[in-house]
Amino acid sequence: MSTRQSSISTTVVNSAPWLLFLLMFLSFGLLSPKFLVPQNLANILLQCSSVGIVAVGMTFVLLTAGVDLSVGAIMFVAAAIAGKLALNGAPLALALAAIIGVGLLGGALNAFIIARLRIAAFIVTLATLYLGRGFALWLTQTRAMNLPDSFLRLGASQWARVPAPIWVFAAVLLLAHIVLERTPYGRRVYAVGNNIEAARKAGLNTGFIIASVYVISGFCAALGGIVALGQLGAVSPTFGSNKEFGAIAAAVLGGTSLFGGRGKVFPGTLLGAVLIQTIDNGLVIINADPYLYPIVTSVIIFLAVLLDGVRTRTLEKRSRRRIRAEERSNSVL
Repeated sequence: MSTRQSSISTTVVNSAPWLLFLLMFLSFGLLSPKFLVPQNLANILLQCSSVGIVAVGMTFVLLTAGVDLSVGAIMFVAAAIAGKLALNGAPLALALAAIIGVGLLGGALNAFIIARLRIAAFIVTLATLYLGRGFALWLTQTRAMNLPDSFLRLGASQWARVPAPIWVFAAVLLLAHIVLERTPYGRRVYAVGNNIEAARKAGLNTGFIIASVYVISGFCAALGGIVALGQLGAVSPTFGSNKEFGAIAAAVLGGTSLFGGRGKVFPGTLLGAVLIQTIDNGLVIINADPYLYPIVTSVIIFLAVLLDGVRTRTLEKRSRRRIRAEERSNSVL
C-alpha cells in the first residue's frame, strides 16, 4: 500500500465516529421530522450528560489499558445511600456529599486492589460490580425510592437558560481535557498506557498513576449519579444498570483505544456519548420496537470494538512502515 493510500485509510478510520454520527443523524431526520426539532436536539445533549460524565472517567481508565466495570454499581450504591439519607430528613447537601464520598471510596477500593495487589482490572471491577449491586439491592430491599422534590429541582435548574446537567457535563469535559492535554499528569497517563514497562524505567510512579485513574472514574460515576438522580427523582432497583457498557462504548466510539495510550475526551468521548444517545432518542422518535433496543445496544458495542481494532491495526502498520523508512534513510546516510 502506498503512503497516500495509507494516509487515506488512516483518515477514514479516524473519521469513522463522525461519519457514523452523520449517518445516524441524517437517517433519523429523514425517518421522522420530529427528530430535527431544536428541542429534541437539546434533549439529546441533556439526556447524554449522565453517561457522558461517566464516560469521561472511563476514558482515563482506558488510556492506561484498564477497564472499570463497576461504575454502574457505584452509581447505584451512592444513590441508595443518598436516598436513605434524604428520606430520613438529611439536607440535600449532605446527601450529595455522601454520593461523592461513596464514589471516591469505590474508586479507591478498585485502585488499591488493582495497583497494590496487582490483580487484573477486569476481574476486580467485575467483582465490585456484583458486590456493589448486591449491597445496594439489600440496602433498598429492591424497592424504588421516590426522592424529595429538591433533587428534581436541582436537575431542572438552569443557568443562562442552559440546564444544569449540561453545565456539569461541560465542566467535567473541560477539566478532563485540560488535565490530559496540558498537564504532566496527563502525559504520564498516556505514557503508562503506551508502554507501562518503558514508563516504569523512565522513573514514573506507574502504581500511583494506575490507582489515580480508578479514583477519577469513581468520582465521575458519582457525579453522573447525581445528574441522573436530578433527572429521575427516584432510585429504582435498576438504577445505574449497564451504565458501564454505555460509558465504554462512548469512549471507544470517540476514538479511545481499549489497548491504552490513545484517545481524547474532547471531542472524542463527547462525540461517542452524543452518538449513543442520538441512536436511543431516534429509536424512540420513530416508535421502534422496544425489544430491539438491546440488540441495537449490542451492535453499538460491537461497532466500538471493531472500530478500535481496525484503528489500532491501521496505526500499527503505518508506524512500522515509518520505522522501516527511517531505517533505510539512516542506512543510506
